[in-house]
Amino acid sequence: MGIKERQERDREAVRRSILDAARELFVSEGFQNVSIRKIAERIEYSPAAIYSYFAGKDDIFFALAEEGFRLLCNGGRTPDEWHQLTPYQQVRRRFERLYEFSREHPEYFALMFLERSVPRISKEYERFAFMREMRRQILSELQACIDEGDLPKGLEPSVAMRTLTVGLLGIAHLRMSDRLAPGEDADSLAADVLDVVLAGLKSGVALRSKAVADCPLEETAVKKQAS
Repeated sequence: MGIKERQERDREAVRRSILDAARELFVSEGFQNVSIRKIAERIEYSPAAIYSYFAGKDDIFFALAEEGFRLLCNGGRTPDEWHQLTPYQQVRRRFERLYEFSREHPEYFALMFLERSVPRISKEYERFAFMREMRRQILSELQACIDEGDLPKGLEPSVAMRTLTVGLLGIAHLRMSDRLAPGEDADSLAADVLDVVLAGLKSGVALRSKAVADCPLEETAVKKQAS
């Protein structure tokens, strides 16, 4: 290994240690209560050294959020396996994956979905373009379910997506905050919630919620297109 390769490896190792320390601190103490100095103390580096890798605390969060969302997006089946599923099976698998992610990567999940003081990812519009694409894919799969008769005509895909999302997020939150009843199984409850919500959507139950720009990244996209 040459000097340049060794330097790059060492630099990546330090960057990884910064991110790991920050993730643990953000989750355990809250994003707003963690400073660059505190992160530096955790890994026994100077604050100035941290700034040679990241512009600030927000930049560290965005790096962690990008990692987390990529883990969420990339988990599950291979592309060939995915294309063998029907649209309805694809939709179901999307939301099963969301709950699985909360079990496999609880710190990322807590930081991305539960911590209230983190900056909005819409500030990093280009960086999270892959998330906008994933959202469009889910909406397209829901629309395909409607077109094929698996879900009723008139169902707004974005409302269906939001309803499914909050149901699974709620179970994950209950499990991670130890709010389940003694003997209650979170995995079974998550499966039940997914079954009930999908069955309700299929039945044509009237939904009270309306379609909104529920994705911060999409809000930013609309503003950029308008300008």
